[in-house]
Amino acid sequence: MSNGSLDKYISSREDTISLSYQKMYEISVGVARGMAYLHQGCDMQILHFDIKPHNILLDENFIPKVSDFGLAKLYPNEISIVTLTAARGTIGYMAPELFYKNIGGVSYKADVYSFGMLLMEIASKKRNLNPHAERSSQIFFPIWIYNQLADEREIEMDEISYEENINVKKMFIIALWCIQLKPCDRPSMNKVIEMLEGNIENIEMPPKPSLYPNEMIQEDLDINSNEIESENDGSTSLIDDEDATKSLILNSANY
Repeated sequence: MSNGSLDKYISSREDTISLSYQKMYEISVGVARGMAYLHQGCDMQILHFDIKPHNILLDENFIPKVSDFGLAKLYPNEISIVTLTAARGTIGYMAPELFYKNIGGVSYKADVYSFGMLLMEIASKKRNLNPHAERSSQIFFPIWIYNQLADEREIEMDEISYEENINVKKMFIIALWCIQLKPCDRPSMNKVIEMLEGNIENIEMPPKPSLYPNEMIQEDLDINSNEIESENDGSTSLIDDEDATKSLILNSANY
C-alpha cells in the first residue's frame, strides 16, 4: 500500500508523516467497517486474532485495509464460541480470554478487544503502554484516559478543532467499551460503527477497565459485601499495590 501501515502514524516524531485527528477518526471508522464485514458479512465468520496498527494498511487516499490473515480462523456463522489450541495474537492487543478461561469463551469479541486497544492508540496518536511513567495509572494509557473522562477533566491535544475533539473523546469512550474484561460486556463491531457515527451524547460511560481477572473478582465481591477485611491490614481492596501493577504491565511491555 502506498501509504504503508498505520503503525508509522502512531507516536511518530516526524511532523511530515503526522495525520490530522479527523483523518484518524475516518481511518477508525474504516477499520471498524472492515472488521464488521469479516465477522458478519461473509458466508463464514472470519476471526482475525491479530488486529494492530502494523496490520492496518493505508492506500493512496488513506483508506484502511485490514491485512495479514496469518493467524485468522474461519468458523460457521452459527458458532458463537470457538475453540483454540493456543493463544494467538500480539501482546498488548490480545483479549484476556485468550489467557484466562474463567472470564468467558473465545469469540469475535476477541477481535473487538484488539480493536479497542487499536482505537485508543488511533485517538491519542500514542502507544497504550508507557514503561517510563512513575505511577501505574500512567503506565497503562487506557486507565489514565478513563480517569480523565470519569473526573470530567480535559484531555489536552495539540492542534485540534472543536469537532475533532468531540470525535476523539467519542473514540476514547468506545475504546473503553471494547476493552472491557468480560467479552459479554463488549459491543459488536456493528454497534461500534453505530457509536462512532452517532452522537456522543448517546454513548454511556463504560465501567473502568480491569487489567486482569482478579480486579473483576474484587469488583464482584464488593457488590455482595460492603466491607471486605484483609487478613493483614483490613484493606477493602485485594489489589491495591501499585508496584505489583507496574511490574505486571512492564512484563507485558517487554514482549
